[in-house]
Amino acid sequence: MGSKIGNSPLNVLFERLRKLSMKVKILLGVLFALCALVALKLIVKRHYYFFIASEVAHAAGTIALVYKLFALKTCSGLSLITQELTALFLAGRICCSNFAVASMHTYLDLISLLSTLLIIWMIRFKLKSSYIKELDNMRLYFVVVPSAILAIIIHPYSPHWNFSRIVFAFSLYLEAVSVLPQLRFLQNAKMIETFTGYYVFALGVSRFLALAHWIILIYETRGGFLFLAGSGYFWFLAAFIAEIVQSFILADFCYYYIKSFMQGQLLRKMPV
Repeated sequence: MGSKIGNSPLNVLFERLRKLSMKVKILLGVLFALCALVALKLIVKRHYYFFIASEVAHAAGTIALVYKLFALKTCSGLSLITQELTALFLAGRICCSNFAVASMHTYLDLISLLSTLLIIWMIRFKLKSSYIKELDNMRLYFVVVPSAILAIIIHPYSPHWNFSRIVFAFSLYLEAVSVLPQLRFLQNAKMIETFTGYYVFALGVSRFLALAHWIILIYETRGGFLFLAGSGYFWFLAAFIAEIVQSFILADFCYYYIKSFMQGQLLRKMPV
């Protein structure tokens, strides 16, 4: 009838990786990331495609959640707070876009926003009975207030005061930490639900592509992109750090998710 899942080559590989020391795991992760960056540098010729691919991955994860809500009629495993934060930073980013010359990036953001609003409506009203509020216990203001303060202090440079620049910075900082309530929810539940896993993994892919764009751009400008024209403001550096923070937040989850997926055990205990 076939070999057992536990004896499959992929399962054996992940089991060996699990037994390695943390230093070796980190080294292997760095090497894999470097190889992926080199491959992207050689394959992708236009930086704009990084943003498109990043938004497509985000939209795909959101669509997976919409499918779960309508097909399975349950919102178990989902953080309402993360969805509200996602809607907030997407709305802020879209408001800063110029719809007169709207790009594919803007349209993908709009699709993600509408899908996220649908998810929020389903959780709050249609599937309220399956939402576990006790596990979704991270306060909204814990991430919104620090993001707003940082956006007021560090935002894109302009000789004139421009509120849209602060909103844009706020949306970027908020995006970097918006997944924290979802990860907190999963740790409280100590389980990875299948479609929630798809969603967070898609976010991880999305942020890796965005971070790859930053790293390649910094490499090509030999670091000059972080401090454009010596203007003395730290907007690009702060944005780059925000991308790094979110990428590291998602990297650990993605490792355990891939391992669980290969073992066919998505509903399994989360690392605390």
